Amino acid sequence: MLLEPYRVLDLTNERGQICGQILADLGANVVVVEPPGGSSARRIGPFRSTGDGAKPGIEDSLFWWAYNRNKRGITLDLETAAGRARLRRLVQSTDVLIESFEPGYLDRLGLGYRDLSAVNPRLVMVSITPFGQDGPKAGWAATDLTALAASHTLLLTGDEDRPPVQVAVPQAFLHAGAEAAVGALVALAGRERNGSGQHVDVSAQTAAMMATQSMVLQAGWGEQVLRRVAGGVKLGPIHLRFIYPCKDGYVSVTFLFGTAIGPFTRRLMEWMHEEGFVDAATRDKDWLNYTVLLLSGQEPLSELQRCIDAIERFTRSKTKAELFQEALRRSLLIVPVTTTADLLQSEQLNARAYWTPVRHEGLDQPVLYPGPFAKFSATPIRYRRPAPRLGEHDEEVDREWAVPQAATMPSPSGSRAEVRPPLEGVKVLDFTWVMVGPIGVRYLSDYGATVVHVESAARVDTARTIQPFKDGQPGPERSGLYANVNAGKLGITLNLAKPEAREVALRLAAWADVVVESYSPKAMRAWGLDYESLRKVNPRLIMMSSCLNGQTGPHAALAGFGTMGAALAGFTELAGWPDRSPAGPFGAYTDYVAPKFIAAALLAALDYRRRTGEGQYIDLAQAEAAMHFLTPAILDYTVNGRVQTRVGNFSPHEAPHGVYPCAGDDRWVAIACATEAQWQALCDAMDHPEWKADPRFLTLPARAANHEALDALIAAWTAPRPVEEIEQRLQVAGVPVHRVSTSADCFADPQLAHRGHFVTVQHPQLGPVPVENSRFRLSRTPARVPWPGPTFGQHNDQVLREILGLSDEEIVRLVTSGALE
Repeated sequence: MLLEPYRVLDLTNERGQICGQILADLGANVVVVEPPGGSSARRIGPFRSTGDGAKPGIEDSLFWWAYNRNKRGITLDLETAAGRARLRRLVQSTDVLIESFEPGYLDRLGLGYRDLSAVNPRLVMVSITPFGQDGPKAGWAATDLTALAASHTLLLTGDEDRPPVQVAVPQAFLHAGAEAAVGALVALAGRERNGSGQHVDVSAQTAAMMATQSMVLQAGWGEQVLRRVAGGVKLGPIHLRFIYPCKDGYVSVTFLFGTAIGPFTRRLMEWMHEEGFVDAATRDKDWLNYTVLLLSGQEPLSELQRCIDAIERFTRSKTKAELFQEALRRSLLIVPVTTTADLLQSEQLNARAYWTPVRHEGLDQPVLYPGPFAKFSATPIRYRRPAPRLGEHDEEVDREWAVPQAATMPSPSGSRAEVRPPLEGVKVLDFTWVMVGPIGVRYLSDYGATVVHVESAARVDTARTIQPFKDGQPGPERSGLYANVNAGKLGITLNLAKPEAREVALRLAAWADVVVESYSPKAMRAWGLDYESLRKVNPRLIMMSSCLNGQTGPHAALAGFGTMGAALAGFTELAGWPDRSPAGPFGAYTDYVAPKFIAAALLAALDYRRRTGEGQYIDLAQAEAAMHFLTPAILDYTVNGRVQTRVGNFSPHEAPHGVYPCAGDDRWVAIACATEAQWQALCDAMDHPEWKADPRFLTLPARAANHEALDALIAAWTAPRPVEEIEQRLQVAGVPVHRVSTSADCFADPQLAHRGHFVTVQHPQLGPVPVENSRFRLSRTPARVPWPGPTFGQHNDQVLREILGLSDEEIVRLVTSGALE
């Protein structure tokens, strides 16, 4: 197994357990540590239904099952001297410790990073909190909803005439936990180079910010404000819609334009014309340049709306299956909006044997889980055990961990005085485009890897055509998205249709440790750049292919974008209001989840190769990886037969739990009470102590049952007040609250400034521009972001001369052959 030598102590609750599970799936020996009464995650639903109406037991939480698979479990009371002494003994044999306590809690117990690193200097300690370990908001009361609000992501999701809305399965701490797994692996790589462990500080606010699709940069790039639209996007006067009704549900139609997507739209219009839904003039519009025509006024917005209306009439005439099957045949960007029941019936997922059975004690039949997030050719992920029962492995772990193992012993590298970037010397050849692949690879460049990003100036990367644009002016060198997701990389432009360009690519593959590509299946094979070809020139190569559905299966060839991935993976159905069509999470949502799994897979494969000398091929389907952020809802179906759907901002575990209007245009505040004490404090802070005695609100179940009435009362209180006043009054009282941040709010946020989240870099054509920093902080080897995504061919000469050692004559021949663009 990839991470077999490593021991991990997981002290997290529901705010971080996916971190330990990712490491466990990759083969690490992970032990989850609970208090004697059990982790608070065991009290998070959904719960296994016993059929007799009994209250759920300590072993019945499907949330617990979802994120503690492949771990063993022990109980330990940190509030006692004996418990603290036991933890210190375990830490002597531990490589990684993960925790999600409030900042300062472990320090007060003598168990903070300084204390534990004195016990084991090679310890990597990972802390997951809403805002980070220090800074002006480190001590703020927070929940998943308020952390999401702070990230700007929440503002972009939902109907424009209603409050911003969440996904039914809370997402902010899943982003943070997956981010933490990447941080742990980067820190382990740094330990091998520098000899010592370090502290990894993960903020849920910045982790979830990835899901803004770089629109958080709007204010810094001078772009106009993006307004949320259910199932689409609205930028200025342009309203684009992706979710359409059909006979038996909904479908996602990627109705976009430009050189990459325009041809798909043209083929859709051809089909609609064949069936009489549009005329020839509509079919023959300039779909490649349609955005420019709209922005310039040459095409009236009424024409865009007419086309959208025609698409709706067309989709209403067919079922999800009819639309999808014909889309596959015609190569169109149409996919069904799947429910959890649909997922289990997916022809593609079943062909790839994705659903994985796990046996649980006391159940007659195994439970089907989402399968491995990636397929590794040499070291496949195995599901070895279900989530542990309370205290199941206490004696076993104490015996086994009494003796330190080789991974935690000091190494010769520990004597080095110079602290080097964790991934210095790692060489990456990056054939990815748009968002998911470039983001996944950027983790490596942030921490010292040399990344050569290959693109074409003729077939422009779609990321270069997506907002935010500098000063609101479109252009392939003006995209903040492209600059952000490719920051720190070297750029070379190759025309891979030319044999001379393919020869350059082969030479770069021989140089590289890692090759990553995100084209549709068969593209690399057509160029002679598939894994079997590349390993002939580099037998130790690690290669990853990442596309929407993976490299195999009947739908592998589906050309897809993240908006489609969100629909196929089940996210779209779970975001929005129960009385309306699905809103879906903002934009290409799976493109913001899958990169964390991409980075974790690559880092684990690099660690395995360092120890064994063996490279391998990794097939990562973006939809399959992202589905792990919905595992509780999927288990609710596979265990209970219950199909979850969108629920607005309702939570069965916290009440009140909502997004409420404030003074100003589209200004909102997120408020959530996770405890009775917080509810009591909210009533007092809002000067409504009588709410505490109202029979409708006496208990959490009562407040949840009457959440609409409670939401109306709170909204009446918040509506006339500015967000600053609401935040100040409620935070002083210890109530989780945060404004639903705009891009401008984020640039003014003192917490983000404290963490240095926005980094100003010099763009060759645009001058100084902001991009985002790493989403976690390392105490010894912080990220470095030296420049934005490269301009076309910016580093051609550097790559050809310094990396490949080509002569002037060889470079001239490449230029004259057309290999360089």
